[in-house]
Amino acid sequence: MSRRVSGLKAWLVQRITAVYLGLFGLYLALFFAVTPPQDHGQLVAWAGSPWVAVGLLVFIPLLLAHAWVGIRDVLIDYVKPLGARIALMSLMALLFLASGLWALQALILVQVG
Repeated sequence: MSRRVSGLKAWLVQRITAVYLGLFGLYLALFFAVTPPQDHGQLVAWAGSPWVAVGLLVFIPLLLAHAWVGIRDVLIDYVKPLGARIALMSLMALLFLASGLWALQALILVQVG
């Protein structure tokens, strides 16, 4: 795969994920501004509702993909030593993986509890 195609794929991922993140973020902002949950139980019930749970299950990997493309591009552009770039990209990949697993665990616990 050429660099140009790779760059186009990264650009498309960034734009497509941004649309969903923006729309879902707007939904979250409006929901919490208009009808914020009054206690933890209401928040858990809201997050456990099927449509919100599916929205969050889509939101988390798209957020991580969006962040990965952004941080990868910054590291490629500004960290010139290859070893440092690989180390930083590996660290960020582990951080994103751990964050995604933690968020998935939270969503599973909401569904179970």
